[in-house]
Amino acid sequence: MAVFLLGVGAACCLGLGFVLQQLAAQRAPLSDFLSFRLLLDLMRMPQWLLGVFLMICGMLLSALALTKGEVSLVEPLTATNLLFAMALSRRLTGQRLGWHGWSGVALLALGVTAFIVAGRPSGGGPPAGALRHWLVVGVVVGLALLLVACARRLRPSPEATVLALAAGLLYGLQDALTRISGQVAEVEGVGALFTQWQPYAVVVMGLTGLMLVQSAFETAPLRMSLPALTAAQPLAGIACGVGFLGDRVRVTPGALAWEAAGLAAIAAGVVLLGRHPAMPCAHGTSRKDAAGLGGSGEEPVRTVR
Repeated sequence: MAVFLLGVGAACCLGLGFVLQQLAAQRAPLSDFLSFRLLLDLMRMPQWLLGVFLMICGMLLSALALTKGEVSLVEPLTATNLLFAMALSRRLTGQRLGWHGWSGVALLALGVTAFIVAGRPSGGGPPAGALRHWLVVGVVVGLALLLVACARRLRPSPEATVLALAAGLLYGLQDALTRISGQVAEVEGVGALFTQWQPYAVVVMGLTGLMLVQSAFETAPLRMSLPALTAAQPLAGIACGVGFLGDRVRVTPGALAWEAAGLAAIAAGVVLLGRHPAMPCAHGTSRKDAAGLGGSGEEPVRTVR
């Protein structure tokens, strides 16, 4: 129950924080796209600072949940952050949920329930060796870098989606390394964290993911980025949990079928909610489209920001 409450609390803070960050990022200079200067500009906006404060609270609650439960259990719970983002967006826009929104809510809730009940995530498995550990980390980081490289050749809306996917992969890996850091602090004391590489990697991935997310928020409507971010993070986290943290899920044919169905329902629910009209949409166009950098025609490849 403690893990459940911490996970849902983290989802609430993250969802509300993402909406406030996107509303502020729309006003940031486009010249800072995919640059850490973007974060410095955003720090001057009280709305963005409030959004980041809520996001940090969500990350702290998630970290607490990860010290008490497995990544494979916590990640599906934090994926419900889109429900809270929808609630705030609906409040701001006055848009009713309708069958589209309620279908997304139902799919997301049922998907999380199906995965947890069927998989029964638990810890206690043997930790992976160094080779497997670094292989999983390398694959996740490599995919994120590949997505960022591909995003630079896309039009604004799909670019935001691909950047959010990359950030979600990094956040999922960050959650797995956060759990390792929490275990080290619990067993050896907080001082031992300074001698381990995982806490430093958590900070680097957090800042890099934040820059990617804000760049995605800056260029296109929230509905183009938040669903991808929300779907990629739990998938990457679960892969890392099972891949090198020793998390266990049931692998009987029936359990695997329900787990796959649950993850598919989570992804479908995230997409439905993310594309709901209640989500902030920057008046239906991306800022780059409005600036003449996008549109329905061919967009020149951007090699210089």
